[in-house]
Amino acid sequence: MTQETALEILKLGKNVFLTGPAGSGKTFVLNRYIQYLRAQKVEVAVTASTGIAATHMNGVTIHAWSGLGIRDTLTEREAEETAESGDLVARYRKTKVLIIDEVSMLDADRLDAVERLCRAMKDPFLPFGGLQVVLCGDFFQLPPVSRGPKTVRFAFESAAWQAMDLRVCYLEEQHRHEDDRLKSLLQAIRSCAVDEDIHSLLQERVQASTSGSVLAASAAKLFTHNVDVDRLNNLELLRIDAPAYAYTMKLRGKRAFAETLQKSCLAPERLVLKVGARVMFVKNNFDNGYVNGTLGRVVRFDGQTRMPIIETLSGREVAVTSAEWQLSDGVDVTASIEQLPLRLAWAVTVHKSQGMSLDAAEVDLRKSFEYGMGYVALSRVRRLSGLFIRGINARALEVHPTVSQCDSALLQRSLRAVEEFHALKPEDRLRLQIAFAGRPAEAAADPEAGSEARSTSLQKVRKKSPLAYKSWKEADDERLILEYRSGKKTAALAKLFARTPGAIAARLRKLGLKE
Repeated sequence: MTQETALEILKLGKNVFLTGPAGSGKTFVLNRYIQYLRAQKVEVAVTASTGIAATHMNGVTIHAWSGLGIRDTLTEREAEETAESGDLVARYRKTKVLIIDEVSMLDADRLDAVERLCRAMKDPFLPFGGLQVVLCGDFFQLPPVSRGPKTVRFAFESAAWQAMDLRVCYLEEQHRHEDDRLKSLLQAIRSCAVDEDIHSLLQERVQASTSGSVLAASAAKLFTHNVDVDRLNNLELLRIDAPAYAYTMKLRGKRAFAETLQKSCLAPERLVLKVGARVMFVKNNFDNGYVNGTLGRVVRFDGQTRMPIIETLSGREVAVTSAEWQLSDGVDVTASIEQLPLRLAWAVTVHKSQGMSLDAAEVDLRKSFEYGMGYVALSRVRRLSGLFIRGINARALEVHPTVSQCDSALLQRSLRAVEEFHALKPEDRLRLQIAFAGRPAEAAADPEAGSEARSTSLQKVRKKSPLAYKSWKEADDERLILEYRSGKKTAALAKLFARTPGAIAARLRKLGLKE
């Protein structure tokens, strides 16, 4: 399924499971749908199964938003007692859409517990109380964490999943990985088809030399355990004989929420930097020329502000300033933290790398202990030349047998969802969208819709950007890729291509060059 079809299905108000391989653009589609809902004044709760994933979406954990807290399960009686909280009831009553990202890490019991709370707060006779629920994730990535001896069940094994009449949107386009051999490697892992050719390919990357290569020298090292990450980062920083500059995180808002945000944020509470330190950006800032996962090194510090200047792999220098991460209940900001959007990047855990796109990675999978670890680690890079493997064990290439069995069924359901969508007449689609969320904002604002006012608006835009709303040609895309990789920023590209900055940013995302 394409991203556009998935977005249009979401706008119909159906319950949706948005899935697809790493790099297929799941987060991009989610963000577009969130923007659409907010333009329509539709209350949407943006949540995720983990704090790290929540910060990527500027949302909150599903445990905090729902009122579930640290509990793993919830009886009907407990749900009714929780529903006596006036603040929680008000939150649920005004919410129309619930988004849960990284649902692969949310087990069946917790999803059922959230569903009980929704029914207790809203309509007891409808799944999730009548909310539109959008679940997003890839079950081939890291599974739910097991607490104690109990067997963890995936979200798709829950009663809630079976009751909600989900439309499956299985994205199949690839917007991160740029070479066919890497795509073949990752698909082989997903298909449980790791043969001699794949082993040879992996061995090639095990033997790939990390000496004399600028790309390898700047590669982030991925380990399966925190202790290995911390040891390497601290050791490498100590080796640099240069003055150290420390930056302490600032917390605001409700203490409990702020501390949750602090624990989940990839930026550390106390960041120590020196000239020569290898760093990774941990937040998107397209205007300043970096995204979550961009690698670089500290080249100097500003003489007045003492803020670091980072040189990225492309040679671009970035003057870093503080960034803010927020937790929200869908309307109000409950907590925020402020810190430089950096972390030391000699090493990072596989767990924390999930969701990142890396320029280069040196991966140590010799201690892999969980299904999906190898797939997550190997899928972080954009191309095979940026992958260097220090070692790998058999477990790293395994996928959970339950997930493997479920995947073909999800693909079939996605095909049926496409057929069902295309069977709808355009006027029926629009009618359903209006019934759910009101007249689509982009349709109302489309400058090519034909009215005199819209025609005038288009003329004004094209005075500054002559090619605004014109279709893109293949040659244009090729040139855009080259110019972007040469270091040009969005504003310069807009001027060069005679288009609006928004159109340039959208095209870069379409080409997989931006998250």
